[in-house]
Amino acid sequence: MAAADELAFHEFEEATDLLAQTPNEATTRGDQLVPQQHVAVAVDSGGSYGAEDEVEESDKTALLQEEKQQPGFWTFSYYQSFFDVDTSQVLDRIKGSLLPRPGHNFVRHHLRNRPDLYGPFWICATLAFVLAVTGNLTLVLAQRRDPSIHYSPQFHKVTVAGTAIYCYAWLVPLALWGFLQWRKGVRERMGPYTFLETVCVYGYSLFVFIPTVVLWLIPVPWLQWLSGALALALSAAGLVFTLWPVVREDTRWAAVLLLSVVVLLHALLATGCKFYFFQPLPLEPAAPPHQATSQPPTVLLSPPPPRSAAA
Repeated sequence: MAAADELAFHEFEEATDLLAQTPNEATTRGDQLVPQQHVAVAVDSGGSYGAEDEVEESDKTALLQEEKQQPGFWTFSYYQSFFDVDTSQVLDRIKGSLLPRPGHNFVRHHLRNRPDLYGPFWICATLAFVLAVTGNLTLVLAQRRDPSIHYSPQFHKVTVAGTAIYCYAWLVPLALWGFLQWRKGVRERMGPYTFLETVCVYGYSLFVFIPTVVLWLIPVPWLQWLSGALALALSAAGLVFTLWPVVREDTRWAAVLLLSVVVLLHALLATGCKFYFFQPLPLEPAAPPHQATSQPPTVLLSPPPPRSAAA
């Protein structure tokens, strides 16, 4: 054992001598010599290098903790993180909302624990603007075909569309999230999504209605209803496939009732937009027919015969 210890000590001593003679070799020829930091730690018996490493690691840990501290919800930087997405991520999430399929969870496969508000915000704004514009264009095109149709710019439709779309995209997810939180207390196995994830799912599910509303400019009723039904089916299917992994842990009646309400509210939004913004066109008020006043018949009296001179 003594010989082995002396042999090990001589190896460290030899490495130290080589390092003192050629200090640059420790960094350029690391495959042949022991690195300088390792030799210094092995030779120094006081442990000063180890203490310095611990201090550096503690400083790094403190810096990382400061970087991970979340700002308050009243600050701008708190909400800035929800808009920190690039174009490829937004396009991928839009594609996922347009192509729903069973077993494909939108939250798990596209959001990946990073919900954003950038996509839902601009999707709702675009849908509200397109609804208002196409609703006015429908009246303009109809008036050109039939001059008897009365048209005046309806700017209030922008306010109505924005209020309806944003209220639906925020209040319905809020109610759904609250219901799932309540059912989580009843069924412990349920793991609902966060509120921002629910808002994100609803926001991206409305994208399919944007091209559908543009198609509603075509004055063909059966085509309008067919495109609307197809958009509603795609959007509602995406919601059902995303919510099913959460509600399937609940009782059967609760799961069926919840999904039915989700689909029904989605259908009410689509049909409400169709009837309000593309309502039957008003016609010009027809002039009242001229009523002839009844007059008493005119009696023509023949002049009396002339009298003769003899009489």
